[in-house]
Amino acid sequence: MRSFIARRMLRAYSRRYGYDTTYLEIMLKESPAAFFKFAAAMKAAAYRAVAPVEAFYAAKLTGALAEDCGPCAQLVVDMAIGAGMAEQQVTAVLRRDVAAMTADTALGFHFAEAVVQRSADDDACRDAVRARWGEKGVIDLALALQIGRIFPMMKLALGYARECRRVTVAGHQIDVIKQAA
Repeated sequence: MRSFIARRMLRAYSRRYGYDTTYLEIMLKESPAAFFKFAAAMKAAAYRAVAPVEAFYAAKLTGALAEDCGPCAQLVVDMAIGAGMAEQQVTAVLRRDVAAMTADTALGFHFAEAVVQRSADDDACRDAVRARWGEKGVIDLALALQIGRIFPMMKLALGYARECRRVTVAGHQIDVIKQAA
């Protein structure tokens, strides 16, 4: 019964976001115990206590872009817009256009970028997040960034990350810039 409900939820999620959940459905079919353990990561990926939507999704999107070439990044874009992040801010993160970002978006982006790049600036970025939203803010952004990276890597490891596509925001294709020049 639990697997039946999970499968229905995955299919509804797939329809809602236009996201291929085949890799999760295969996991559910072949190893339900593994799927239900992994489901905890799905819950953790959505956790946000104090960080603003813009900072949270800037970090989550930066993590997805570090691991993915399209579908998972598109999913995060759609989730960000659905959560209320302005389309212009999503586009700014995709293009790495810090000048176009609000202060919250830029802080989430800088924090995530410093961690992904293992930059010498990671302490300064973490301290800036901590000064703005406290330790809970650091935890929010760390979960958004790192848990979000698990999904594209699981998809790849299971052999289902074969599709690359352009990311769109409000029907417009965006040229994604994955790393600083």
